[in-house]
Amino acid sequence: MNMLKRHQAIMELLIERREVTVAELSERLNVSGKTIRGDLAKLEERGLLVRVHGGAVLARSDQLGILPGSGPIRRHLTEKAEIAAAALELIEPGDTIALDGGSTTLELAKRLPDEPLTVVTNDVFIIGELARKPEIRLVVPGGSRVRNMLTGPEAVRFVRGLNIRKAFLSSTGVHETCGFSIYTGELVEFKRALIETAMHRYMLADRHKFGVVALRTFAALADVDRLITDSGLDAETEARFTAAGARITKASCALPSAAAAEETEQDRKGEFRW
Repeated sequence: MNMLKRHQAIMELLIERREVTVAELSERLNVSGKTIRGDLAKLEERGLLVRVHGGAVLARSDQLGILPGSGPIRRHLTEKAEIAAAALELIEPGDTIALDGGSTTLELAKRLPDEPLTVVTNDVFIIGELARKPEIRLVVPGGSRVRNMLTGPEAVRFVRGLNIRKAFLSSTGVHETCGFSIYTGELVEFKRALIETAMHRYMLADRHKFGVVALRTFAALADVDRLITDSGLDAETEARFTAAGARITKASCALPSAAAAEETEQDRKGEFRW
């Protein structure tokens, strides 16, 4: 296994478990402890993890590009609700849209009315949400499951044969020079297929993802028509990313009270669903 694949495997295990040991990684990846320690040092230099005695922990637990099997991430709910509300305004009756996998696109799926609409998605949580809306035509590309995502060469080929009007995408990191990035390599080609196939491309990313770089870049800032973020993005960051080529739309600051109340209750209880 080459270094890049080891780094990806390490990050996927960290996302799943939140911490790993050198001994566990050495056995799982069939390399020496010295090699693993070197890998952890390189990943720490990139700000992706923090080394601790005998292993490592995830550096930023809220920056996950792929969701675990237990349920969607319940962090920054008010920001995600703002973005979803702004994205919803772009969808017209009878549209054919694609919803990339992610917690913000899931929030958008929850807001879709049960009206004639074609939705292409590879996210099992979004599939479950939209299956309860019989007026929506649900199109699932298929493929093998990677946690909450369905992906693979057959899914990519299927998407490239579709006429998608609007694609709503997600990303772990949004960076001025590295563009949009994720941790999991298996999803890169699927995301590229959505970007290259859709007539209009919208990235949904809250302000906490700005400045973050994950392992794999799948698109440049200029590859999407609009980068939709929440109202909390500060003016200096907005100007910096605009100068780098991003076309930013900030959502309204009118926060949905239900989302705000849910996040406040979770903060009070200390809940975080991985």
